[in-house]
Amino acid sequence: MAKTGILLINLGTPEATSFWPMRRYLKEFLSDKRVIDRSGLVWWLVLNGIILTKRPKKSGRAYDKIWNRDLDESPLKTFTRAQAAKLASRFTDMPHVSVSWAMRYGKPSIAGALRKLKEDGCEKVLVFPLYPQFSGTTTGSVNDKLEVSLKALNWRPEIS
Repeated sequence: MAKTGILLINLGTPEATSFWPMRRYLKEFLSDKRVIDRSGLVWWLVLNGIILTKRPKKSGRAYDKIWNRDLDESPLKTFTRAQAAKLASRFTDMPHVSVSWAMRYGKPSIAGALRKLKEDGCEKVLVFPLYPQFSGTTTGSVNDKLEVSLKALNWRPEIS
């Protein structure tokens, strides 16, 4: 029986609430053409000159208010990990199923989760973007990142 991977993907999260982790997260998020449909010098200047110099501090303070101090991570990461663990517990008696999770922006990355599923010997991957709606900025962006990551891994499992 072919091994199947289940990949839960949520929006994303910074690694910490301080300036540089917030900046990295915001840069990845706001550089996605599906999220901000702008390009060119003007957008680069706005993003790098204004947004990424001011917004990391403000966003970091907001994240700090809800940060999971016990695990030193955002609540979204805590909840997504818990969802994946609970789902994996449903398949403990099925060795042909492997469950992983990732964030579209930040870590754990989609590429890293796919690498794990590849190493686990999965030939099929069921992808579940954890968004309440379909749109280009959500599920479309996940699909884009999946394609780029699979190409970099030189791996073509069956994707659903």
